[in-house]
Amino acid sequence: MGGRYDAVFFDFDGVLAESAQIKADAFATLYAGYGGWVLAAVMAHHKTREGISRIEKIRHCHKAILGVELTPEELDALARRYSTEVEERVIACAWVKGAREFLESHTGRLPMFVISGTPEDELCRVVERRGMGRYFTGVRGSPPGKAPIIREILDAHGLSPSRVLFIGDAMTDYEAARATGVSFLGRVAPGRTSPFPAGTTTVADLTALAV
Repeated sequence: MGGRYDAVFFDFDGVLAESAQIKADAFATLYAGYGGWVLAAVMAHHKTREGISRIEKIRHCHKAILGVELTPEELDALARRYSTEVEERVIACAWVKGAREFLESHTGRLPMFVISGTPEDELCRVVERRGMGRYFTGVRGSPPGKAPIIREILDAHGLSPSRVLFIGDAMTDYEAARATGVSFLGRVAPGRTSPFPAGTTTVADLTALAV
């Protein structure tokens, strides 16, 4: 890995921690009281936009599905409800198989970064409370989106996009990699259908990565 790449970027949910379903369940909880068709529409949007900031998704779902333009205060209250639902559960959830071993074997040998749609303050708390902080050169969350974060890290650390690998589990990760020119590896959990275009290299977990 170190011979081919100068740095590795990781999405967090579904790539390092088995927390993607936790996030989906919490999103469903926000909209469960609006009825079946609303919940179905919301979850369909969530599925296609995994990795996008919760703020953007909540704003969109209220406006496009419920016809409600949220005030900043209302949006903040809903985002805080969501955070309350997920943070402790994400801290306690299982690692993606092979993730901890990969991080252990590459710490100090290869710069590694987290790039997530989770709000950055919450993401940093989760990383620290899971004991993961020592593995990473940087931990970045939203805002901004993933592509701008990637560009910032590439510039700040003098990294060539062709020498960087981004590991993600959602099309937003794939799109950010394509937009910035970094290589991409998709994680598709067992039992899930790949969201990525045909020909995209994928793995079921991180045990497959060369050490």
